[in-house]
Amino acid sequence: MPLRESVRRWLLLALYQWDRLRLAALRWLVPGLEIHPSATPAFASARYVIEPGGRLVIGPRAATERRPGALSFLVHAGGEIVIEEGAWLRTEVGPVVLAAFPGARLVVGPEVLLNACSVSAKRCVVIERKAMVGPGSRVYDADQHDLDAEHREVVAPIRIGELAWVASDVTVVRGVTIGAHAVVGARSLVTRDVPPHTLVYGTPAEPRGTVGDRTGAR
Repeated sequence: MPLRESVRRWLLLALYQWDRLRLAALRWLVPGLEIHPSATPAFASARYVIEPGGRLVIGPRAATERRPGALSFLVHAGGEIVIEEGAWLRTEVGPVVLAAFPGARLVVGPEVLLNACSVSAKRCVVIERKAMVGPGSRVYDADQHDLDAEHREVVAPIRIGELAWVASDVTVVRGVTIGAHAVVGARSLVTRDVPPHTLVYGTPAEPRGTVGDRTGAR
C-alpha cells in the first residue's frame, strides 16, 4: 500500500507539471491569452478559440477541473473575457461555455461559481463577486438572431449582483439586472430586473419572497 500511494503521488505530480508546461506553451502560442501563474494548471485542458484582437484573462487562483474539452472559451475579434481572482468554473456536472462576440465584454467576478452553464456576451455581461450560476443555466445578453427581416436582434447588457444565486436550468435574457443577494429558482425564465434580496421563480419569473444576507451562505 505505501508503494502504491507513492506511485500515485508521483503520477499526480507528473501530471501537474505536465499541465504547467502545457499552459506555458498556450501562453506563447495563443495571442491574447493571459493566465496568472497561480491559476490551476487544469486550465491546460480547456478549449480556446481566440480570434486576432480578442483577449482572455484568467486571474489569480482561478480554478477548474481537469476534464478535457469540458471548459470552452470563444473570444471573437475585439471581444474580452475576464476571469477574476478565485473564480471557479466547475465542470464536474457538465460543460462550461463562455463566449464574447466582437466588441463585447464578459466579466466573471472574484470568487464567482459557474457550474455547468453557458454565458454569452454580445455587448456586456458582468457577474459580480461570489455570485453563483447553476447547472444548465444560460445567460445571454442578446436575442442571438433577428426575429425576421423587420425585427432585428436586440442586444442589452446583463448584470448579476454580488452573492446572487441563479439556480439550475434558468434562462436570463438581455437587459436584465439581478440584484445582490437575490435568488432565482430552478427552471425560471428571467425577463425583467430582480431587486436585491428577492426570491423569484417561474416562467416568467415573479417575486415570491425575500432573501436575507447571503454572505455566510454556501
